[in-house]
Amino acid sequence: MAMNFLEFEQPIAELEAKIEELKFIGSDASVNITEEIKRLQSKSRALTTSIFANLTPWQITELARHPQRPYTLDYVSMIFSDWHELHGDRMYSDDLAIVGGLARIEGIPVMLIGHQKGRDTKERVRRNYGMPKPEGYRKALRLMKLAERFRVPVITLIDTPGAYPGIGAEERGQAEAIARSTEACLEMGVPNVAAIIGEGGSGGAIALATANRVIMLEHSVYSVISPEGAASILWRDTSKAQEAASGMKITAQDLEQFGIVDAIVPEPSGGAHRDPAATMAATGHAIGDALAELRGLDRATITRLRREKFLAIGRTVT
Repeated sequence: MAMNFLEFEQPIAELEAKIEELKFIGSDASVNITEEIKRLQSKSRALTTSIFANLTPWQITELARHPQRPYTLDYVSMIFSDWHELHGDRMYSDDLAIVGGLARIEGIPVMLIGHQKGRDTKERVRRNYGMPKPEGYRKALRLMKLAERFRVPVITLIDTPGAYPGIGAEERGQAEAIARSTEACLEMGVPNVAAIIGEGGSGGAIALATANRVIMLEHSVYSVISPEGAASILWRDTSKAQEAASGMKITAQDLEQFGIVDAIVPEPSGGAHRDPAATMAATGHAIGDALAELRGLDRATITRLRREKFLAIGRTVT
């Protein structure tokens, strides 16, 4: 797949284009340009390191939304085994913006639930661009209850712009479905670990991310509203989204400092899409470590620790 470069990556894109051009020319045995290619590759790596060491919150938001970033089903195929997808909310329909089912990670049986966006236009429409409707959250609720019944830990992968705000979704009880899902996350007697792998948007993310441990990829974002939405409300001008992103403290580093996120998973230089396999492997290890910390705790302790974690957010000592 051809690399999709963002606007701030254009200097890197130009170097990579030169490298590809030289490789094409280099197929002619009469011309030896190996050293020049190596020099440009070294320069590209150094430039990438320099640019990614000083990213703005808005640039991180763009990376979190990158269309080549690994999605939930990519993680399923890479770090989970024995995947058995479960469908439907037993009330209305099967929302494809949320996938879920039984699986194993590092040999441990888990219930995996995650948002799923689409790679091409057809799949994006089918999965509603990763924006769940009420039936999606009711499916998640059903799977969480099933996991608790069989004493299986719950893993959630978060990557959504937010819950779908359409009229039909509101008529079918969107707010109530999100609230029930969030409540179930808080009250479960089994460990739950949430990983924010891209966008963590509003209540649509909270509904699955209220967990004992919340981990976050280095170039992902987590916020109560999108930067564009905040700019529209504050200034009635979506062009101020970059300014809003800077003030909202939505990056992994900010959120770890506030105690909202427990751990940050480093990404390869250039972002998760540059080396998806390495990103997913690191995420899998972080999930495994989080589960290990919670292993052996009884139901009451798991629930108490989770509640204490969220009640402590924003608390100041005077």
